[in-house]
Amino acid sequence: MLTEERKEKLVEVLQNAIQRKSYSGEEKEVAEYLKKIFIEVGYDKVETDKYGNIIGTIKGNYEGPKVLLDGHMDTVPVNEEKWNKKPFAGEIIDGKLYGRGTSDMKGSLCAMLLAGAYLAKDLNKEFAGEINVAGVVHEECFEGVAAREISSYVKPDYVVIGEASQLNLKIGQRGRGEIVVETFGKPAHSANPDKGINAVYKMMKIVEKIKELPMTHHEVLGDGILELTDMKSSPYPGASVVPDYCRATYDRRLLVGETLESVLAPIQALIDELEKEDETFKAKVSYAKGLEKCYTGHSIEGERFFPGWIYNDTDEYVQKAFNALKEIGQTPEITHYNFCTNGSHYAGEAGIKTIGYGPSKENLAHTIDEYIELDQLFKVTEGYYAILKAYLKK
Repeated sequence: MLTEERKEKLVEVLQNAIQRKSYSGEEKEVAEYLKKIFIEVGYDKVETDKYGNIIGTIKGNYEGPKVLLDGHMDTVPVNEEKWNKKPFAGEIIDGKLYGRGTSDMKGSLCAMLLAGAYLAKDLNKEFAGEINVAGVVHEECFEGVAAREISSYVKPDYVVIGEASQLNLKIGQRGRGEIVVETFGKPAHSANPDKGINAVYKMMKIVEKIKELPMTHHEVLGDGILELTDMKSSPYPGASVVPDYCRATYDRRLLVGETLESVLAPIQALIDELEKEDETFKAKVSYAKGLEKCYTGHSIEGERFFPGWIYNDTDEYVQKAFNALKEIGQTPEITHYNFCTNGSHYAGEAGIKTIGYGPSKENLAHTIDEYIELDQLFKVTEGYYAILKAYLKK
């Protein structure tokens, strides 16, 4: 399936994608390049939605399921002074292609794009269904938010997330919520603190109680997590003023079945309890809200709540992918992601049958001197080809 010529094309496309910097909200250049490649290699149509997601589609000669391969185009920023390699050059050294986004996750996106085209060409479109490959924006900020537009447009029956999995199959993940706890006081000069109400002291009370909250548990995904990540008071700097406001942010790792309401309920109960005990205690709990600008000019926004999800390893669609990979000589394990992905929308919100399958190691994401092994890049392309062929068999 992957001839030397096709391998060279894959490396060339990935290098060009790496050379186009694409921080979240700045994906335009790489999106335009990939759109050109979609057309060049034979996709029937390529659409760009309001957020700037690009979706390439190839229809088979027969009716069948719609398969969506999902890979995000945006990357986290780079501190170039700390890199030993050039982050936007796409250099190849000792079988590794270096650059920001190689593993997270332009490598898998380029592999998806070309695997779909090669399958359609090799079969002369003699397959049942539809191949859709999406280059997604703003995933690093909003896992699953931009993906809502994609699933609304494609209406997929199956989704393959291309996040790094070292060629293993992923059938679930913990979700993520960003929780904000606010306490409200009364300002006063710090020389007369009794005239005010110190919002930080009030926050200290609830922080101690939150630490004692029991966590949820899932037999596969493990324990939920609720971890304090920052705290800010106002006014800041204090300048001899008792702070009348304090805000604490918590990272909450979510399990299957946890909802917007159920996650906040235990914290709200603590607030209610403290307000009964202390008439000067005033607090609020909510989800952080994000608002970012897309390269198209549109804004993308939403509450930072991204559900967890999991499927059974015995599900037919999982076994189809698993067996397809085994037939080409790969030896995947069936496991789950330790981090949040666009699967939060596809599987967690929309209930679409979803798997994760990608090249490279999970711990290479966001790192200095990020790279992808060419062997992993080639194997994942063959894997996407095999999975698509299995799902679209007429």
